[in-house]
Amino acid sequence: MAERTIEEILDTIGDQHARRVLAAISREPKSAKELEEECNLSLPTVYRRIEMLDEHDLVTDRTLVADDGNHYKVFESNFDSTLISLEDEEYEVQIYRNENLPDRFEQLWDDLSAE
Repeated sequence: MAERTIEEILDTIGDQHARRVLAAISREPKSAKELEEECNLSLPTVYRRIEMLDEHDLVTDRTLVADDGNHYKVFESNFDSTLISLEDEEYEVQIYRNENLPDRFEQLWDDLSAE
């Protein structure tokens, strides 16, 4: 994933429709059709916002199979929280990801080993 500027992340989080989609999928995974209905947005708007959020790795998707055999995707939030801070006239955004404890430990160990 390419490094995103603070402005790009803030623009995405600042978008009202993107926030509505993100709030809906933070509670439980939802399909685009479910998001269209719950958020009262058009399907193209839902997909554009999912794409925006995906560019910043804020959503994940998985494919499910319906009872009739058709495939569809559900989307879910890919983070626990964000922190936006201002220090020495510079903004910093920290995104705390949904990771399980072994993954966090492995990443910490890799970071310490690299030093």
